[in-house]
Amino acid sequence: MQEIRTIGVVGAGTMGHGIAQVSAANGYDVILVDVVPQALERGIGQIGKSLEKLESKGKLTAEERERTLARIRTESQLTALTAADLVVEAVVERQEVKQDVLAELDRACAPETILATNTSSISITRLAAATRRPDKVIGMHFMNPVPLMQLIEVIRGLATSQETYDAVEAASRKMGKIPVEVHDAPGFVSNRVLMPMINEAVYCLYEGVGKPEAIDSVMKLGMNHPMGPLALADLIGLDVCLDILRVLQEGFGDPKYRPCPLLVKMVDAGYLGRKSGRGFYEYAG
Repeated sequence: MQEIRTIGVVGAGTMGHGIAQVSAANGYDVILVDVVPQALERGIGQIGKSLEKLESKGKLTAEERERTLARIRTESQLTALTAADLVVEAVVERQEVKQDVLAELDRACAPETILATNTSSISITRLAAATRRPDKVIGMHFMNPVPLMQLIEVIRGLATSQETYDAVEAASRKMGKIPVEVHDAPGFVSNRVLMPMINEAVYCLYEGVGKPEAIDSVMKLGMNHPMGPLALADLIGLDVCLDILRVLQEGFGDPKYRPCPLLVKMVDAGYLGRKSGRGFYEYAG
């Protein structure tokens, strides 16, 4: 089985810096790449804060925190990933952007490098076709927040080899995660189930069935969900939810996945949830 020692991560946003953190915390050398210097600074800053919080809770020592940070180096060019054994792209959830990144990684990386995508809904087979190594392309859908959530959906494309799958499954377990194999279908399992629920919660708000607090309280108190669907949408990002719903609608051709007009309007207004300070709720700072 292919051994993975160095992991590259493309994109230093919420998912990217989380993936970098858990990889480094579990012994991997990490190369975190983002073309925006401020994004790299923010990403490393967020990793530092996350590790400090874990240390304050007694989940790691000061020495482990320092070792984790020391394993991460930042770069601004994809050519820095030549030595990586596994590269996980965590850029915006848009097919054309991901295809461009994977095509560039295909040119920049060694022939044996595995290319993984953190897509939450887009066809792995379609993304793999942008490369000359579709057998070495696979989906690794991490959950947000990455340092706390155990699941990784591992998704094979049509051409993904067994060797690639085995190497990624082993790496996922070394990261302290639980890999679950699912088939390549729009939204996979997680978002095929989750996004229609979130969308229906938005429809309840849109149609005046209840206020955000009421809708979320019903799901938390009545269904034992740790977080209500509207608060969860704010955490995920309303733009991301909208992108995923559109992938589901296009992929299945089924009107049941049609995004609620209120969700579309909020994204158009820039109300994206926690990251913009306003979504279904308002967030200070």
